[in-house]
Amino acid sequence: MPQHLLPARRQAPRPSRPRTSRTSPSRPRTLTGLLAAAAATAGLLLSGLAPGAQAAAAAANPYERGPAPTNASIEASRGPYATSQTSVSSLVASGFGGGTIYYPTSTADGTFGAVVISPGFTAYQSSIAWLGPRLASQGFVVFTIDTNTTLDQPDSRGRQLLSALDYLTQRSSVRNRVDATRLGVMGHSMGGGGSLEAAKTRTSLKAAIPLTGWNTDKTWPELRTPTLVVGADGDTVAPVATHSKPFYESLPGSLDKAYLELRGASHFTPNTSNTTIAKYSISWLKRFIDSDTRYEQFLCPVPRPSLTIAEYRGTCPHTS
Repeated sequence: MPQHLLPARRQAPRPSRPRTSRTSPSRPRTLTGLLAAAAATAGLLLSGLAPGAQAAAAAANPYERGPAPTNASIEASRGPYATSQTSVSSLVASGFGGGTIYYPTSTADGTFGAVVISPGFTAYQSSIAWLGPRLASQGFVVFTIDTNTTLDQPDSRGRQLLSALDYLTQRSSVRNRVDATRLGVMGHSMGGGGSLEAAKTRTSLKAAIPLTGWNTDKTWPELRTPTLVVGADGDTVAPVATHSKPFYESLPGSLDKAYLELRGASHFTPNTSNTTIAKYSISWLKRFIDSDTRYEQFLCPVPRPSLTIAEYRGTCPHTS
């Protein structure tokens, strides 16, 4: 204790010895300091998390959305989220032809990952509309688009997919529901080829799914986006031997990738509701857009051939 605080009657200094009085009075201040430091550290950690993660920072994965999945839940026609939709006129769209946004109505879980889907050659968004509410009800914001013209080629469709993603995250009425760091692309036929083009251009994309894709470019060693290639054994427009299989085989060996060949299916199978397409698309998007390893069980070990699967290949276990 400092000399000037000693009672008046104690004029002589105490014998030299360990001054235990320093520990006791300072303990509350020490505890307060530790708590303050911990709070400051926690604040720094939270401030560095991606949008939507701060509210769930205590979770092992703050991007998990919805209950633990089962085969029944991902094969169901609707997931756990109620959804709504809003139209985007071609008059306000820039770089693409407008479309429809499907989204979970609840905001209780924070933001969601998003995916934009392009139709194929001569087709409109109506040809892929079934994917909108089906994927959105599992916890995604989904944008099915029309292209500038129905004759647009894959490279143009790729640019339009990226323009639609930019519109969705920056200008749309639901932009505050979307985590702009967790985005993916899908497409049918030339739209599928466009999804590869989009992933080649924007390597920050988290997932790409070409559905019976068509493209004159057969090799994609530049891709850094986890990619699920879906082909059909009866496809005569974009036969798997000259499209989907070369696409898959050309992807880097270090990339998380998979090849799903539908059994008893045609080039136009993705144009109508299909449980196998939905099941593995949901699992792929959840696994790589949401980093949700609860869905790894449906992708690894790779599914075996079945009544609906002619062939499945994949890199397991996944690393992303």
